[in-house]
Amino acid sequence: MRRAALQAFRTARRAPVWKVTTRKPSSVSFSSTRPFGLRPSSAGHYPPFISAPLQSSMHLRRLSIAVISTVVASGAWYAYQGNTSAPTPVAGLNATSPSQLRSIATSGAHAEGSSEPTRRALLVDNDQFYTATLSGEQPLFKQTDDSDRRVLEMLTPEQATQKLRKNEESYLVNRGKGVVRYDVVQVPSNSPIEDDHAEKIVEVPSTVAAVKEGEANSDWMFWAIFDGHSGWTTSAKLRNVLISYVARELNSTYKAAATDPSILSPTSSAVDAAIKQGFVRLDNDIVYDSVNKVLKSNSRRMAAETLAPALSGSCALLAFYDSQSQDLKVACAGDSRAVLGRRGPNGKWAATALSEDQTGGTPSEMKRLREEHPGEPNVVRNGRILGQLEPSRSFGDAFYKWSRETQEKIKRQFFGRTPHRLLKTPPYVTAEPIITTTKVEPSKGDFVVIATDGLWEMLSNEEVVGLVGQWIEQQKLGAMDGTNKGWLQGWLGFENKQLPVESLKETGTEGQRRPIRQQQYDISGAASRFTVEDKNAATHLVRNAMGGKDRDMVCALLTLPSPYSRRYRDDVTVEVIFFGEGPDTRSISINEEASASEENVKAKL
Repeated sequence: MRRAALQAFRTARRAPVWKVTTRKPSSVSFSSTRPFGLRPSSAGHYPPFISAPLQSSMHLRRLSIAVISTVVASGAWYAYQGNTSAPTPVAGLNATSPSQLRSIATSGAHAEGSSEPTRRALLVDNDQFYTATLSGEQPLFKQTDDSDRRVLEMLTPEQATQKLRKNEESYLVNRGKGVVRYDVVQVPSNSPIEDDHAEKIVEVPSTVAAVKEGEANSDWMFWAIFDGHSGWTTSAKLRNVLISYVARELNSTYKAAATDPSILSPTSSAVDAAIKQGFVRLDNDIVYDSVNKVLKSNSRRMAAETLAPALSGSCALLAFYDSQSQDLKVACAGDSRAVLGRRGPNGKWAATALSEDQTGGTPSEMKRLREEHPGEPNVVRNGRILGQLEPSRSFGDAFYKWSRETQEKIKRQFFGRTPHRLLKTPPYVTAEPIITTTKVEPSKGDFVVIATDGLWEMLSNEEVVGLVGQWIEQQKLGAMDGTNKGWLQGWLGFENKQLPVESLKETGTEGQRRPIRQQQYDISGAASRFTVEDKNAATHLVRNAMGGKDRDMVCALLTLPSPYSRRYRDDVTVEVIFFGEGPDTRSISINEEASASEENVKAKL
């Protein structure tokens, strides 16, 4: 049936077969005159059913850029008959009744000379990917085992915006000097999303952290993002307990310092040691203590539940702010990233990296691994640990930490896989973070962006900082004309048509990878494609990472279903933390204007 459908599909074309390249870009890019990832024949023809090639500001010497390669070999199939623009569902695709379609938002456009509604769609033919207009009321969908309908109908800009904002949260922090607001958003690519995040603000009593006479107790503020891989269980575990593990170690360290009347707080190195201890203890519990518990119980059910966070993995980045010292510490294990934005005297922002990407391709990590594992030339190969795992620091990932004997035992008694053939002297991966310390200047309106690598694959540090600066400008203008609730009133005020960021080379980026988009396409004039449409700063960053003003690109990237979307965009988790000198009511409130819904978010205390 599928073969017949393909034959009908190909027969209907009046142009040569179009091919896509085999390169896998991380973000979709479109030519200004050509459909998705297609290269025309020498005659320059397009398949007859493509009615509206996508428009984009992203192009390179007017050459078509490959968008999607080998995308849905076993996915959705359409047969076209004659010159009709209405596709016919074939094997595995069921028709949808008008009543069912009422739940699927469609555009109000109509085909010329026809009363039937039309909608944009992404159509798949083996390793080729097209955009077209569908008429009638039959979008492409497939019924799955869990009754989850997967529609391959092109999202409208309104639907794309709804999807971008579905998981956004924003909080106003009214606790005096320090933090005034933080915004969070998650946009999944995997199903379920493998990223996770956690935030916590703790008021520290004077018995733990000594304070000056007449001052309020200090705050410990935590923001953490977790980039899971090979499953979601490790990142979920970190969401539940990592901050608690770190806070417990900090509590002991600060208490010890408070007993000495000559000092108010522990040394910076002592705080670093406490954070590292929290990370390592949690990973030991996940990877090693879990094995002892499972072997003792000899239960497959317990093995499935207990070993899950060990068998998958997750990078982690934790930002810790002490409101008394105004020190911001960033602890990174993996390739998530933190970047500081600080405004200079000229009104522009400077981007400063606060972390290093820790992968098998990072020079410092390659050096460390080769020194720790002499005589193993393949400890790092093609930028990956043993040629497979990219992060060199992470939680879980037990197959790179367990001994060969432990792995064989787990496989024999419960389940698992054959140990890697290059495994000789584990562990190769560690959860011990690298920590940087930055003195924050709230009076200058500093901000910090922390995000999983799904954002940094598409935007540079400078672009991210410039985009937040641009967003601040627009928020300020809204506050001035009365269209904004005014949380920024009196904070910053300036106007700049381009990204207000220093064009000088970023500092601290030797160990960071450039965005894949820039590596592959060397796109110039990228600032012209940026837009400000969101009240949530984190959502604003993700929108611009996925195309900005190019709504077709944004809609296409968000339309692609899992798991194929993973080839072109990763799960993305972004947090933007704004520092400032706001009011002190000892409270945190939900910023409803920039949050998805009050029911879905709760203030963190």
